[in-house]
Amino acid sequence: MKIDNTNIDIIRELKQGKKSFKRIADKLAITENTVRSRVNKLQEEGVLEICGLVDPATLPGHRVVIIGIKLSEMNLVEKGKEISKLKGVISTSVVTGRFDLIVLVLFKKGFGLLEFYTEEIAKVKGIRSVETFVVYKSYNLKVPYIF
Repeated sequence: MKIDNTNIDIIRELKQGKKSFKRIADKLAITENTVRSRVNKLQEEGVLEICGLVDPATLPGHRVVIIGIKLSEMNLVEKGKEISKLKGVISTSVVTGRFDLIVLVLFKKGFGLLEFYTEEIAKVKGIRSVETFVVYKSYNLKVPYIF
């Protein structure tokens, strides 16, 4: 699918989440049907997902942690996909630099760092080392609620 300026404008307008197709159409000077059909197409193609996001700092007992992972093997994409399916994982990215993968994880009471490492990461073969970065304060971080 070709992403043109109209698609980008529609995506930008959807940043507020609950804005109606009519309001978007009026602002962009296009028809409501055009907005609706383009949004549907963007969703079908996997370009756009509309979902509610929360500030994890506002959720009692929840914490976000960033984990850098070094692998002992070079199957980065395969391991990234495997880790992305673990409990608590919000996103996994293949990166450059001293880590092979960066993982964003949401914890809650009863499922913290110890449980994540012993029950989830322990399932994944080929991890050489991990480094944990606990997020104490973040700005503009919003995540899907996955529990």
